[in-house]
Amino acid sequence: MITRPLGKKDYDHIVQVIDRWWGGPTSALAHPVFFYELGQCARVVEHDGILVGFLFGLIAPGPPKVGYVHLVGIHPDYRRRGVGKVLYQAFEEECRSQGCASMKAVTTTGNDGSIAFHQATGWDVSLVEDYAGPARPRVVFHKKL
Repeated sequence: MITRPLGKKDYDHIVQVIDRWWGGPTSALAHPVFFYELGQCARVVEHDGILVGFLFGLIAPGPPKVGYVHLVGIHPDYRRRGVGKVLYQAFEEECRSQGCASMKAVTTTGNDGSIAFHQATGWDVSLVEDYAGPARPRVVFHKKL
């Protein structure tokens, strides 16, 4: 597996496949800002020349600086093969190099796969009521660096 920065060709491919990879309408989350303005933190993973995963993240300036994981997608045929771990490790290295004190990610309640992944890779997990507005709880992940 090869990890590298996101390119325009990759972004164009991702917006075409994301709904299929996620199993529903999700393309709005792959906002162009994550390529054009925040692309320096985005990463993709290739296996044998095929794009099999991506991570859109950003560095929030703080203080303290926080690396925020916005959206991760893994090709359905490559799940449970270490792609997510590779993406998160690459983003964590970027966060450390930019002086981040921690990392953060958020998911919806019931996203058991995401919750299990974050727990298994050393993130603290908490349920925050009203995180996304009234009666809209979210599961919030934190990892100290």
